[in-house]
Amino acid sequence: MSSSRSTWDHEGDVLGGYGADRHADPYTDPRADRYADRAHRSERPPVFWAAPFSAHYYREIGYVLSGLPVAIAGFAVAITLFCLGLGTFVTALGLPVLAGLTTAGRGFGRLERARTRGMLALDVPGPKPVRRVRPGGWGGITARLADGAGWKAALYQVVMFPWAIFSFVMTLVFLLLGWAMALYPVYHWVFPAYTDWRGYRVFDYTDSHHVHHVYYIEGMWQIAGFSLAGVVLVFLTAQLVRGLTNVNRAAARGLLGR
Repeated sequence: MSSSRSTWDHEGDVLGGYGADRHADPYTDPRADRYADRAHRSERPPVFWAAPFSAHYYREIGYVLSGLPVAIAGFAVAITLFCLGLGTFVTALGLPVLAGLTTAGRGFGRLERARTRGMLALDVPGPKPVRRVRPGGWGGITARLADGAGWKAALYQVVMFPWAIFSFVMTLVFLLLGWAMALYPVYHWVFPAYTDWRGYRVFDYTDSHHVHHVYYIEGMWQIAGFSLAGVVLVFLTAQLVRGLTNVNRAAARGLLGR
């Protein structure tokens, strides 16, 4: 399970007082120990042989599979606001739109840090609040336009969108394939009982010499070997998912942290 002592994500609003900052008192603020400047893991990954059966692994799978709709939403918002802001940049409307882009980027960044903390056991400290140096509405807009953390969070939504698609497809394919192969002895009987196949048909084709080639997995040793290959694939899939999510961890550290 992820540690409950997670970094306080406190970057929601523009700092008041036109430049005043706030610091946690280490003696009076119980959350002071949460102001870590570096991302840290709250859970050690399981060893190779235990990975496919650990809660840590299935939280990583949940992160990858749930990440695609989040990535689609983040990418759509970021690209739409960016294009709209550039298109109206010559007018006064473009600046508030681009300021809205950095605000939305921070919002999606906060969501992603929460997902990373809960599913990937990585606690990434959020960036500092936006510093406003001028009063009024335009002061808030210019502060958002100068918000480097907001721009990095928006960039994260764009550059990680193709990775989210790739990770989703790879995880789903290898996850289903591995378990389908490993459990083949359990449902092998379905093929001869309900189809005209003698077992799982690997290939069926006729070559240029009109010779028909067909191969079924039906013998005891064939079934055992096929299932064993599936078991190996199950263990390798756990390592594949860990490698895929490590990229997300690195991106979260670099683009969503302080």
